[in-house]
Amino acid sequence: MKELKCPKCHNVFTVDEADYASILQQVRNTAFQEEIEQRMAVLHKQYSAEQRARAVEEEKRYAMQITKKEEEIFQLRTTLKNLSEKTELEHSATLAKKNQEIEMLNATIRQYADKQQIAVLEERQKAQELLKEKDTAITILENRINVAADQEKLKEQALKEQFEKELKQKDELISYYKDMKSKLSTKMIGETLEQHCSTLFNTYLRPLLPFAYFEKDNDAREGSKGDFIFRDYDADGTEYVSIMFEMKNEADDTIVKHKNEDFFKKLDADRRAKKCEFAVLVSLLEQENEYYNTGIVDVSHRYEKMYVIRPQFFLPLISLLIQTSKKSLDYKRQLMIAQSQSVDVTNFEQKLLDFQDRFGKNYRLASEKFKKAIEEIDNTIKHLQKTKEALLGSENNLRLANDKAEELTIKKLTWNNPTMKAKFDEARKAKEED
Repeated sequence: MKELKCPKCHNVFTVDEADYASILQQVRNTAFQEEIEQRMAVLHKQYSAEQRARAVEEEKRYAMQITKKEEEIFQLRTTLKNLSEKTELEHSATLAKKNQEIEMLNATIRQYADKQQIAVLEERQKAQELLKEKDTAITILENRINVAADQEKLKEQALKEQFEKELKQKDELISYYKDMKSKLSTKMIGETLEQHCSTLFNTYLRPLLPFAYFEKDNDAREGSKGDFIFRDYDADGTEYVSIMFEMKNEADDTIVKHKNEDFFKKLDADRRAKKCEFAVLVSLLEQENEYYNTGIVDVSHRYEKMYVIRPQFFLPLISLLIQTSKKSLDYKRQLMIAQSQSVDVTNFEQKLLDFQDRFGKNYRLASEKFKKAIEEIDNTIKHLQKTKEALLGSENNLRLANDKAEELTIKKLTWNNPTMKAKFDEARKAKEED
């Protein structure tokens, strides 16, 4: 919605886009402008006619008043004439008063005329201000229209410049590739595409890959060989990427034209024979084929891990495969660690099962021997019990024997034995003498 302000009543009202567009169209319409001018002229004529009519009416009314005053003056003069008994002084005073009144009436008439003229000038000024406000509104609308048109022109110009810039970039890119294509064709037929790729590798990648291998494939024991083999290793000597390269080129005047796909099968066989992970055909064949001119072409849907490139993508593809393979090397290491941990767990479980089996066997044997030992102990206890009982019996007999021994005296031994008594007496006497 748009807001518009009435230049006359100064009220603000809103219009929709369609009405606003219609107003703009009317403003731009010459007929509408002419109609406004005609209507303003008619208004001016009507206003002038009304002013003239008002002035005529006012003049008539003032004339009637003046006539009436003149009649009154005439009557007064007649009265003055009839009042001859009045003094000349009164007559002069009355005349002066009447003259003063006439002067006041004339002044009132002049003042009203001035007011009328001022009103006319004010109305004329208001009309001019109204016209000025309309002209200002028309100017503002025209400026807005011009600004919108200028903005559209600027946008159109910017889009045009952007399109021309993109078109120029594409033309420059096409010229660049055409120039590169012609240079590559001229150069590589002279020094061979293989030498060119070897020079690129040794110049740009060899300093960055100290453990890399990039040499001609001279091993034809399998009946076929590629052009170059690339391998790279990490600091531990682990190979993480390998590429079999095949380079193909032909002169523009060659009668029998080859296609890239004519070499896919051989390249795949060479890759497998030399145990390389990737296969890359660096080709200048089919130079007008847009499919092969787009960049790095993945043909893995036909042969596993195979790519076709133009020579300008030789270094970028090697870098891309190196970065990808380094990430896969990390994954392989993590997988090996996981597998090692899995093997350790498996060995632990196997050792635990073996231990449980051996422990079970030993437990059974130990249990049997334990039972046997318990039985032997029980038998031994029985024998010891008998021995104990025997010992207890012997102790009783010894106690009785001890009691009997303690009860045995010399007197009892020599009782009814004079010989033994005589011996003991001699011994006792000898001891006393000593």
